[in-house]
Amino acid sequence: MEETISLQEIFKIIKKRLVHIISITIVAAIIAGVISFYLLTPIYQASTQILVNQEQTTEQQTVQTQDIQANLQLINTYNVIIKSPAILSIVIDRLDLSLSPDQLSNKITVSSQDNSQVVNISVQDENAAIAVEIANTTAEVFEIEIQELMNVNNVNILSSAVLGEDPSPIKPNKMLNIAIGAVIGLMIGLGLAFLIEYMDTTIKTEQDVEDILGLPIIGLVSKIPDDEPLASTDKLSRSRRK
Repeated sequence: MEETISLQEIFKIIKKRLVHIISITIVAAIIAGVISFYLLTPIYQASTQILVNQEQTTEQQTVQTQDIQANLQLINTYNVIIKSPAILSIVIDRLDLSLSPDQLSNKITVSSQDNSQVVNISVQDENAAIAVEIANTTAEVFEIEIQELMNVNNVNILSSAVLGEDPSPIKPNKMLNIAIGAVIGLMIGLGLAFLIEYMDTTIKTEQDVEDILGLPIIGLVSKIPDDEPLASTDKLSRSRRK
C-alpha cells in the first residue's frame, strides 16, 4: 500500500526542522562565498573588433553588394584562421608568452553576428593587461598575415582593447555563486529534513500513537513533577514522628 503525505504534513515537517534547514542553507551560502572570494582565480576579458570590408574604387561601386556577400562568406574562414597556429605562433613570439598555440587558442573566442562584417576577438586571462595585449596583438597579426595567406586586403581593425583603471573580472560571479550555494543548501536541508522524518519511527506523542498504530487513546499518564516525591516523603516522616 502506497503511503501518501498531505500538504499540511509537509509544512509540519518543514516547521519542525526549520532551524536545521536554515542553518544548512546559511552554511552552504557561506562556503560558496568563501570559495568565490578567496579560492577561485579571477578571470578578466578583453575584446577587440575587426572589420571585414574590401575597399571599393569608383569603378567598383556597381558590385559593392556582391563584395559584401563575399566578405560575409569569408568571415567563417577568418574565424578559423584567427585561432590557427599560423597566427597564434606569431602572437606568442611577439609577446614572449610561455604558452603553446593550443593553450592560447583556448583563451581566445572569435565570434560574429549574423549578416555582420564585424568580427569580435575576445581573450580571457588571469591578468587583465595580458588579456588586452593578446587581443590587440592577435588582431594586428591577423590583419597583416591574412594578406599573404589569402591574397586579400579587406581586414581593418575597428576598435582595440583598452585596459581600464580598475578592470572587473568576468568570472567568478560571486553573488551568483552565493545564490546558487544557498539554493543547493536549501535543497539539501529540505531533503535531510524529510529523510530524518521518514527514518524516525519513534513514538513521542499521543498523536503519533493514533497516526502510526491506528489505535485510539484511552488514557494519559501525567508527568510527575521532580519535587513531588520529596514532598510526599516529608509528609510521611512527619506522620511517623507523631
